[in-house]
Amino acid sequence: MNFPVKIIEDGLVARVARVAEVAARHADAVDIEGRFPREAVDAMKAERLLGIQVPRQLGGESASTTEIAELCSMLGQACAASAMVFAMHHIKLSSLVEHGAESEWHRSFMRGIAADQLLIASATTEGGIGGNLRNSICAIEIDGDTCRLEKDATVISYGSHADAILITSRSHPQAASSDQVLTAFLKDQYTLEKTHAWNTLGMRGTCSDGFLFKGQAPARQILPKPFAEIAAQSMLASSHLLWSGVWYGIAVDAVARAQAFVRAAARKAPDAQPPGALRLAEVSTLLQMVKSNVVAGLKAYEDAKLNPDRLSSMGFAVAMNNVKIASSETILEIVNHSMLICGIMGYKNGTPFSLGRHLRDAHSAQLMISNDRILGNTSSMLLVHKQDTSLLG
Repeated sequence: MNFPVKIIEDGLVARVARVAEVAARHADAVDIEGRFPREAVDAMKAERLLGIQVPRQLGGESASTTEIAELCSMLGQACAASAMVFAMHHIKLSSLVEHGAESEWHRSFMRGIAADQLLIASATTEGGIGGNLRNSICAIEIDGDTCRLEKDATVISYGSHADAILITSRSHPQAASSDQVLTAFLKDQYTLEKTHAWNTLGMRGTCSDGFLFKGQAPARQILPKPFAEIAAQSMLASSHLLWSGVWYGIAVDAVARAQAFVRAAARKAPDAQPPGALRLAEVSTLLQMVKSNVVAGLKAYEDAKLNPDRLSSMGFAVAMNNVKIASSETILEIVNHSMLICGIMGYKNGTPFSLGRHLRDAHSAQLMISNDRILGNTSSMLLVHKQDTSLLG
């Protein structure tokens, strides 16, 4: 996406490029075997990328959401599963950075993430709630200084490989389903009993198995702000934007392969326009649309963070939802166009133009979080809110 100034000054591009090289080398094996991208994540830790969002005063690099989105797009061009692990880690870290600064325990936790390059997973889905992260069945129980939680988590991405999990629940056993809190549990404070295997069409390396989670920890590890506030002000926006960065990366690599295919055909017949050339021009337009959509969303988020009222507004929520819907739907069109350009060489596995993995990974975009659910939420908000249509807004 090319946000050059601060990233280049910090050397983040060079560090991520080294990780991307490792990720690309193992991407096909990760996909075929459905295994965790251990090599890429180890490279992220070696390049100290897992703590870059942590504030400088806590040992991090104060990287912005915009910078992290660019890194997600770079990794997405190499291995979508590795990029998604990186994105999901930083989505959870954003909750800590934006909402845990007033808690000494959470400040110490962030120091540990930066110092020890801890990998953070998320457990927001639950059996019986249909994927609605803003409702919980399970409830955290507080007994003096201790909290306990048991949750049937139908999906915990890379849960078996994480160093800590941020998990949602009702705030107490009598609380309403939407009265939620977010709690950090360290690896030695919980057990995971596998209940569902992650055998999917794409994004296989995220290893998003289902687990019965049982945890016990000091109650001070519950984040001090309600999850409703955390979700509205940081988690949903960062999810839509960082995921979109990953999806944009998938699309970029698909178009790059299509362009290489057309160039190779042009060299073989220099006096004739190669098949696919017009489609390549068309898909370039679609790619630019996705880029513009994500860049505008990132700017809107960075601007809104300066105004808490705007950050919690319906208008902002609608804008972020629209970023996600547009990105997730358009990348499938881009990969499909690229497949048509490359023809059988894109359809076959093991060629320089293979796009099967890209296509399968891209199909996850409309399901995380379900586009139908997001559109339903947006439609409800638009009943009472007039959408901002200003080009400068």
